[in-house]
Amino acid sequence: MAHTTNTLSRRLSRTTLAATVLSLAALTGCNNALQGGATGAGLGALVGMGLGSLSGDMGKGAAAGALLGGLGGAVLGDQNNRNSRY
Repeated sequence: MAHTTNTLSRRLSRTTLAATVLSLAALTGCNNALQGGATGAGLGALVGMGLGSLSGDMGKGAAAGALLGGLGGAVLGDQNNRNSRY
């Protein structure tokens, strides 16, 4: 029973962490791709570091999170810039 509770606790922690970071990312306005990429990489690295520490490899998690967050943030920042022109 303890193993199931521990696994459930990890899943809830991951879900809570991901929801928190997505909420923060939505609240931070990015005016262009560079700002979006930098913000996304920073937040992604934090999330990746947290998730990586749960699986035992914080460095790989941070690197993966920074890459994915940077790409996603750059796309969102670019879209915000394009939408503000119209």
